[in-house]
Formats: sequence, C-alpha cells, structure tokens
Amino acid sequence: MSHGNVGEGKDGEEENMAAWLLGVNNLKILPFKLPTLGPHDARIRMKAVGDETSRFCCHRTHGDWHECAGVVEEVGTEVKHLVPGDRVAIEPGISCWRCALCKEGRYNLCPEMKFFATPPVHGSLANQIVHPADLCFKLPDNVSLEEGAMCEPLSVGVHACRRANVGPETNVLVMGAGPIGLVTMLAARAFGSPRVVIVDVDDHRLSVAKELGADETIKVSTSINDVSAEVEQIKKAMGAGIDISFDCAGFTKTMSTALGATLSGGKVCLVGLGHTEMTIPLARLLEVDVVGVFRYKNTWPLCIEFLRSGKIDVKPLITHRFGFSQKEVEEAFETSARGGNAIKVMFNL
Repeated sequence: MSHGNVGEGKDGEEENMAAWLLGVNNLKILPFKLPTLGPHDARIRMKAVGDETSRFCCHRTHGDWHECAGVVEEVGTEVKHLVPGDRVAIEPGISCWRCALCKEGRYNLCPEMKFFATPPVHGSLANQIVHPADLCFKLPDNVSLEEGAMCEPLSVGVHACRRANVGPETNVLVMGAGPIGLVTMLAARAFGSPRVVIVDVDDHRLSVAKELGADETIKVSTSINDVSAEVEQIKKAMGAGIDISFDCAGFTKTMSTALGATLSGGKVCLVGLGHTEMTIPLARLLEVDVVGVFRYKNTWPLCIEFLRSGKIDVKPLITHRFGFSQKEVEEAFETSARGGNAIKVMFNL
C-alpha cells in the first residue's frame, strides 16, 4: 500500500481511501467512509484486488474491482470462524437470503443481489472494506493473497463446469482464450476432462492456453462465413466427439461454432455474453442442451482446495501488477484497456 494514500481522519486515525470513478476517464483516489461493523461482519484490509474491466465506465463507483483478498482487521460480535490476522478470499455478492431463489440455494440469481462494482454498489479497491463474514473464506498457508483474489474469476469456470457436468469422460471445447476462457479450461481439467481444445482469434492468448495445458489450440477468424470450415477443423483437432462446449465469448459466431461442433446429446454452456442478441441455428437446439451461467454459487471452498492441492495454478494468469497510487491506478486501467498481452491486472495494496 502506498503511504501517500493513507490520510489521517479525526483524532489521528487512519482515513480509509478508495479509487473512485467519477466519470469517463476520471479516476481519483479519495476518502471512503466505512459502514458500521455489524455483528456478522468483518472489516478487511485489502491486499490484492483484481481488475476485470477494459474501459473506464461513467458510474460513480470504485470501478470494476470485485476480485479481492485481504487480512481480517476486526470481526463482529457474532463471528466465530474468523479472527484478526486471518488471510481471506472474498466472495463479492451479497444476496437477500429471503427470496424463493435464495431459499432454493440458487442465490446467484437473487434479484436483490448487491455485487461489488455493480452500481450503485461500490467496488473493493480501497484500503479497507466491511463485508459479511460468511462471504470471507480463510486461505491455507500455501495459497497467496493474489491467488485468493483469483478465486472470483476461477469461480465462474468452476460453476460452469458444475452446470455442464464436466467429468473424466467429457471432452471439452472452450471458445475464447481470455481470462474466463482460460479459467474455464483450468477448471475443466481439474474436474477430470481428458481432452480440452481451446479456440481464439489471438495468437498470444492461444500460446498462453497451450502453456497452461490445452491439448490443442486453434486460431479462427471473426467471419461468420468460416463457421462450417472451422467446425470441421475443431472436430479434427479434438480427435473424438466433443461432449461439452463452453462459449466464453458470447458472440453469434462463437455460439454457432459451439453448437455445430458439439455432439448430438451434448451440452453447450454459455459463459460469456459479448452480444445480448444472437442469430444461431435453432435446429441444433433440438439435439444439444444449452445451459447458461450467471455468476456462481458455493464455489469458494472448492476453488481454494484446487489452489491448495495444486490441481489449478492461476499464477500465470496474473500478467501485470500495480500499487495503490493515483499514477499506478491510472496506468493499470490504461494497461487493461490496451489489451495486448495483458490477461489479469492485479493491485497490491
């Protein structure tokens, strides 16, 4: 944490600072008053915060920062599983626990969800935050705080693999080798998939996927006219039937390709949503099950176990690191916006 961003409040106490997006391309580190610590809450000093945005947004919020981990500073009177000093990974969504979906255990679909960095809810790029303690998960000694922050994107891949029932007998196709495509590939492997093929338009991301364990990588075009030829290329690369396809990009072309490549009776799981509307071959929906993924539920314990056991290594995904100063936060956003070789930007506070 940069000492230049720790102010003093009344009575000489440390003033909590946060990165605020005040408008498009207008980011400032300013004071942020913490809410009162409730009996079931924990006050966490942020140590690692991931950035998943590719542009400045115009909301008055702490940005698109919801991948985070830190150290417990204080706990509420009813919190029994955490003590000050514990290192924790933080699940960013607070559901109502009263609606029918929450009561069914599908809290990720809660219409009243309060999710970090989803206006009007603030993000987590701050010196400290207050959060429900039951959404703070203690990290084993051999899992770093950066890895703990990566539980959030990894949770998307884990939830997708659960939705699609990935296992030792399912060959997997992943459309898109961005951060979510890569964690989905890693999760599929951890769930036992014997063969994973990943597809993208970018050579660098495909090279990263290969280094992370993809059996085959295929570079494709952006033209919808190439779908048929590329489906055949994908099938040949797999060398067996494709049981499950994950569309981690969410475009008309990627979804059409996934539907065309997947075996009849297989599954296509829509993970990314680049387009909210698509034109796809409806006839294939008669032969393939399509499932969607929205956030995640009950994934942090399994993600932490995958990291602890070494079944998944997320460290290579963290390509850029920045401190918490005005200059570095701006540089981090510029790096993310440029894309290029950046996969995951991480702030170390």
